[in-house]
Amino acid sequence: MPLHFEGSVGEKTLYALFDSGSTFSCIRHDVAVEIETPSLLRRPMEVATVSEGHYVKISEAMRADFYFNDIRLSDEFMVVPGLSEEAIIGVNTLQKWRIKLDFEHDSIIIDPKVAKLILKQLKQL
Repeated sequence: MPLHFEGSVGEKTLYALFDSGSTFSCIRHDVAVEIETPSLLRRPMEVATVSEGHYVKISEAMRADFYFNDIRLSDEFMVVPGLSEEAIIGVNTLQKWRIKLDFEHDSIIIDPKVAKLILKQLKQL
């Protein structure tokens, strides 16, 4: 699904996969640098992939805003070199924004009231 991403460096529409099997939201390195300057993680993470016994080392992350149906959302993305998708929206982001995946109808459900309420709370911090 195409989503518009924005960061301090630029903006870009990326094809994103909403993935209930991915803990973290991820973004491919080559597109990440067009949106935001990635930050080094203090300690790199080794994350298991779908392939049994295969791990990916992640040493950078970034924060970006992204839009779904004109609703502004924001989160941290792990920067993954060679990621098969341009971006993946993982479970942590789905839970944060109370996004529901409707597998029966192959759709994504976001309550705009919830998104506005959470953004309001974040601005007060």
